[in-house]
Amino acid sequence: MNRLSGAEALVRMLQLHGVEVIFGLCGDTSLPFYDALHRLDHGMRHVLTRDERSAAYMADVYARVTGKVGVCEGPSGGGATYILPGVVEANESSVALLAITTDIGVGARGRYALTELDQEALFRPLTKWNRVIDTGASLPRTVRAAFRQMTTGRPGAAHLGLPFDVQKAPVDADDIWGDEQFGHFPAIRTAADRAAIEAAAEALLDAKRPLILCGGGPVISGARADVTALAERLGAVVATTISGQGAILDDNPYALGVVGSNGGSDETRAVLDEADLVVLVGCRAGSVTTERWRHPASGKQRIVHIDADPAVIGANYPTEVALIGDARLTLDALMQAVDQRLGSGTRKGEEARTAVARAKQAKFERFRALAASDDTPIRPERVVHTLNELLPGDAIVVADPGTPCPYFSAYYELTDPRGRLISNRAHGALGYSLPGVLGAYYARPDTKCVAVMGDGSFGFNAGEMETLVRIGAPVTLIVFSNSAFGWIKAGQHSGFAERYFSVDFNRTDHARVAEAFGVKAWRVERPDALRPALAAALEHGGPTLVDIATQPLHEAAAPVTEWIA
Repeated sequence: MNRLSGAEALVRMLQLHGVEVIFGLCGDTSLPFYDALHRLDHGMRHVLTRDERSAAYMADVYARVTGKVGVCEGPSGGGATYILPGVVEANESSVALLAITTDIGVGARGRYALTELDQEALFRPLTKWNRVIDTGASLPRTVRAAFRQMTTGRPGAAHLGLPFDVQKAPVDADDIWGDEQFGHFPAIRTAADRAAIEAAAEALLDAKRPLILCGGGPVISGARADVTALAERLGAVVATTISGQGAILDDNPYALGVVGSNGGSDETRAVLDEADLVVLVGCRAGSVTTERWRHPASGKQRIVHIDADPAVIGANYPTEVALIGDARLTLDALMQAVDQRLGSGTRKGEEARTAVARAKQAKFERFRALAASDDTPIRPERVVHTLNELLPGDAIVVADPGTPCPYFSAYYELTDPRGRLISNRAHGALGYSLPGVLGAYYARPDTKCVAVMGDGSFGFNAGEMETLVRIGAPVTLIVFSNSAFGWIKAGQHSGFAERYFSVDFNRTDHARVAEAFGVKAWRVERPDALRPALAAALEHGGPTLVDIATQPLHEAAAPVTEWIA
């Protein structure tokens, strides 16, 4: 019988599922796996990171951009604990991510082996699916199950624990096979029940002011064309969550932009409130999107809800029609049902287009006035405005959830189908964008990839600048430097009578830090120096950083509801 070792079998199983890149960090328990990656001809690339969190964030962004399973790995003990933030972020964002952690040998359990912990218990609440593989014979079917679970239904994260002795155990070569369709997500799409489709079509045509509110589901599903077609057929406004940006292009006359407490505005909220029917598409209607479940107003607006996860339906709003299924397939079926009822006619959309145009005009007039300011420290609006002008339409921007998020979600415009704005909105951990931008680069090396972060976030993952230099990735890092954990300080400003406590830190010259790693860097303190520095950084052929002294959030006009109120 032809046999492979467990480590060799895992390499082949990843290869058979179409994996191209693995992000990870070495450790003692990973030695057999690394040796198999070194010896075997598999065509996959391993990217050595400087932190297991970074590996998971890179895999997360890679998966979001490519639609392929993102793969990260790390060793036992501390490595398994460090990788968790990226795993839970991907899982709660419905991103297919496989986290592989090697482990002490099965035979060493309960004997106080170095780095021993119960990995299966650790990962259980943070993943969609989770196993520690205890025998070589079970490895192939367990890996196949992980890929099926990650990519079907609501996509999510999976964890595989691989003990040291299992990596050396024999595996029957005849059991080494895989289905490459499960290397992409969503892998097997399901559409909603026909009766629900018909009921939703009737509700939409009965509504006078329908509004489609898109979460991350349509983006993951690749349903932009379907969202756009339905909106134009019905004359319906389309709003998005932060994760839903790109579900419709921002230059479409029905595209309202982001709503909610982070990036929304009075004008966009007013349009949402005026709708008599809201169609939630791949949207969980959480606290940020709905401003703590006030917009839409519960019980005052009819709700149609489309989602691949039945547990989401009715969790926050009484739902008139529930459609359980993939966003793209379900919207396509809904469009057909609407077409059958409308025939050759089309709903007039003047009222919706006018409402959108007025809201966006008011919002962007206010934005442009702030962006034109020559005040110092530099206003964040000026940074976003300059990037809107300089970045190519297909650029990928990865934004940390702190200072950059409200500005980019409100004002950065996606007008090219290949353009992306990505932020970690499920748990909002700092330190996401700097490593995440490398995942974007591996997903689309021909595209300009930019990471935007506050200086608080920069401190979490600065070591990954060595990774960027080692690889030579032509990515650009932009740091909003204001010497504070700005989001918390703004909360203390607005809600706690300016009692600032333990939120300020010393100013760092991030450009000099970057240069020490070998990154080409600029420090910008004057508004007139901003555009030349950003242009030069974006044109440079290697990794770059622009450190910008910006207005702190507690003094700014950030589009965040609780601060404005």
